[in-house]
Amino acid sequence: MAQISAVLIFGAPGSGKGTVGAKLAATTALKHLSTGDIFRGIAPSSESGKLLASYSSKGLLVPDEATVEIFGRYVEGLVNTNKLNPAKDTLLLDGIPRTVAQVDLIKPIVDVKHIFVLDIKDEATIVARLLNRAKIEGRKDDADENVIKNRLNVYKESTAKVLEKYDPSIISHITGDNTPDEVFLDVLKAYVDFTKSAK
Repeated sequence: MAQISAVLIFGAPGSGKGTVGAKLAATTALKHLSTGDIFRGIAPSSESGKLLASYSSKGLLVPDEATVEIFGRYVEGLVNTNKLNPAKDTLLLDGIPRTVAQVDLIKPIVDVKHIFVLDIKDEATIVARLLNRAKIEGRKDDADENVIKNRLNVYKESTAKVLEKYDPSIISHITGDNTPDEVFLDVLKAYVDFTKSAK
């Protein structure tokens, strides 16, 4: 399978990646792909489902090789069913790569062109957002404050280091504390600037 161009959206759990990603995909040519959505769509009774549950229930990251293998199979399925054209389409990835190791593991699958980072300075904002999301969407992984705090620590300790593996010139930092519309507008502007510079 040929490499597919990709734009990454980064941010701590609850920073609004999913919301912004869906809006961006609806208004641009980007194709939004969330590893969280992919994982949640896997049958819990399958081997992959049991593996994922054993980690996510504790707020831990799924092992790198398993994550990338599941992601790669999913992307290949999109290509094989003509839902994704490697020659034309650009993916908007949310949730991968999450570790330094995954940066190298996904290289055969995707070519990262740009990265948007949603920065939220106040951790209490994130905790409140996730607890609220748990009530609305019935997300068990968002309902336990201890699990949330563990996920935030994992983000700080491993995911944030991922950005160090990329050239700073392809990274756009966006203030994530603003309203969802303001955050989306800032990301959209950064995306337009990126597409102009890429021509």
